[in-house]
Amino acid sequence: MGAKAIVLVGAGLAVLASGCTSNHAALNPAGPRARHIADLMLLFVGVSTIVYLVVIAFLIWAMWRRRARAHLQGAQATRAAENKARRVIGAALALTVVVLITLALADFFVQRFLAAHPADALRVLVTGHQYWWEVEYDDPDPSQRLHTANEFHIPVGRPVELVLTSQDVIHSMWLPNLTGKKDLIPGHTNTEVLLADKPGEYSGQCAEFCGLQHAQMRLIVRAEPAAQFETWRQQQLAPARAPQSDAERRGQEVFVRSTCILCHTIQGTDASATVAPDLTHLASRGMLAAGTLPNTQGNLSSWILAPHRFKPGVQMPATALPPDELAALAAYLASLR
Repeated sequence: MGAKAIVLVGAGLAVLASGCTSNHAALNPAGPRARHIADLMLLFVGVSTIVYLVVIAFLIWAMWRRRARAHLQGAQATRAAENKARRVIGAALALTVVVLITLALADFFVQRFLAAHPADALRVLVTGHQYWWEVEYDDPDPSQRLHTANEFHIPVGRPVELVLTSQDVIHSMWLPNLTGKKDLIPGHTNTEVLLADKPGEYSGQCAEFCGLQHAQMRLIVRAEPAAQFETWRQQQLAPARAPQSDAERRGQEVFVRSTCILCHTIQGTDASATVAPDLTHLASRGMLAAGTLPNTQGNLSSWILAPHRFKPGVQMPATALPPDELAALAAYLASLR
C-alpha cells in the first residue's frame, strides 16, 4: 500500500506540474481574467484543505482525549467537559461563518471583474454547430468582415468581446488559459471577453455535451502581437489563392461541380454556401474537423472520402470520387492559404 500511495502522489504531482505549463489548463493563465479565476480556485482549494486538516486534527485529538480521560468520573468533571465542548463548538461555528463570508466576498469581486466589458474590444461572433465553431470578425464595413472556423487569432493586450450563440443545440465554450466557460444557446446571445497578455496558442473545448462528437469539438486561439495579427487579418480578407498547377486547377473544377459547393464558401469562386466552414483559407489552419486531424493533404483526402470514419455522427456526407479527382481536389484545398 505504501508503494501505491507514493505512485499516486507522484502521479498527482505530475498532473499538477503539467497543468501549470499546458495550453489547455486553468492553472496556466495567459490573461487577467483567467488569472482571477485561477486565484479564486486556488483560494477555495487552499481554504478547504486547511479546514479539512484542522477538522481531522481535532477529531484525532478528541479521540485521544476521550481515551486518556476515560477513568475520570463525577458530575463536576462531566459539566466541565460539556462547557469546554460548547466553547469549542461555538468558536468553530464563528470561524465557519468568517470563512464562508470571506469566500463569498472573494467570489463576488471576481465575478464583478469578469462581468466588466471594455468599450474598445475587438468584436468576434462565434456560433456553435454540431460539431464545429463558426467565427466571424465583426466590422461596420461589410468588406472588412472575415470568416473562419475552429481556429482564430487575437491581438495580445487588446480585449476581444465574443458574442456567442448556437445554430442547433446548447454548446459551451471553454478556453481555460484565457477565461471561464460560457454557454452558446440557440436563439439567444451570451458575451464573453478574452484578453491575452502573452503570445501563444491556446486550446479550447466544448464543455457542454452536445451530441455524439462533443469531445471532438475543439477550438484553437492564437494570441499574437498586434502587427502580426493585422497581417493575418489582411491575408484572411483576401480572396482565395488562384490555382497555380494543373492539379490545383483540376481540383477547383472538381470542387465547383461536386456536392462540396452546396455547403462551403471559397471567396473568389462560385462557392458561397454557409452551411459548413468557410474554406477560403483552409490551408492556413493547423487542424481539420475541429481538431480531429492534422491539416495535411493526405488527411484532406481521407476526410473528404470518409468523414464518418474519423468523426461518426458528423453532418458532412461522404463524397465518392475517382482517385485522380480526389487527389486533385485535395491538392487544390491544400493550396488555399
